[in-house]
Amino acid sequence: MKILNLPNLNEGVIAALDLFIKNEPPRLNLKQFNFPIVIGSGNAYNTGIAIFSNRPAILANESNFNQILKNYKSLIKNKEITQALIISASGEKDSIWEIQLAKKYGLKTTLMTCAPNSSAAQTADKTIVYRKLPEPYTYNTSTYLGMFLSASGENAADIKKFILGLKLKERLASYEAYAFIIPDEFAAITPMLEIKRQELFGPHLSLRAFSFGEARHAKFVHPWKKELVISLSKNEFFGYKEHRLEIQLPEKSGIGMVMAITYYIIGLIQEIKPPYFKRNISNYSLVHGYKSYGLEKPFDIIVPGN
Repeated sequence: MKILNLPNLNEGVIAALDLFIKNEPPRLNLKQFNFPIVIGSGNAYNTGIAIFSNRPAILANESNFNQILKNYKSLIKNKEITQALIISASGEKDSIWEIQLAKKYGLKTTLMTCAPNSSAAQTADKTIVYRKLPEPYTYNTSTYLGMFLSASGENAADIKKFILGLKLKERLASYEAYAFIIPDEFAAITPMLEIKRQELFGPHLSLRAFSFGEARHAKFVHPWKKELVISLSKNEFFGYKEHRLEIQLPEKSGIGMVMAITYYIIGLIQEIKPPYFKRNISNYSLVHGYKSYGLEKPFDIIVPGN
């Protein structure tokens, strides 16, 4: 198959940071949400978990949202739950029916999206719009990074400066497998990294991600000299000592910094390894991927920005 000329994920991270240096995301005041139901699919779901990690909220996805509404029906009826926050970069697909169903239950709906003219935006009671860049299908770097910075208030220029100071490519090149260990307070990022492994490498490369607490649960019973264990804190226990890479986060780092660093490193790995994604994304987007959604139109290989 033809190898497409697409940017690697690390290039997408720097481009996204440049975007937010020039255009700060809208500030998201989480105090406006009082025990909401937060709904998202894929990494939008994980974004919701990360943003509301220190706030009371009920998290739902496209598979269990209907059941969660039934489970909490009495609290909704008694007005103890009055809000639904839907996170969807595209404002299409599942977000449309999720908003419609939430409104049917009498919930006030807020949509976080990068698509102000989308079907979901036209349906929601309120829409918070984020800037995004044109990116290869599945990357979704500027989309969710903007939402993280919006909630955390981190400075994109500081994040970029720190990342560009990391000289990691040569260290990464000699390994066949990689494992991330993330501080517990940023545990919500780990499934996002697993998703990136699935999207960019599929079965061709081992890339694992755990919070420090998860790592203790027998995740490193089988250390391997060809696996580099990358920790965003001190690592005294996991992987062979000489095959550990410790990155000390700056003080007051938030979820935006953690996402940017880890995505950047995954992009460097993508740059080093064979171009699995660039070889296969065309077939997925144009031939068969969209059909599982019941759509007639293929996916864009480069998803437009706004």
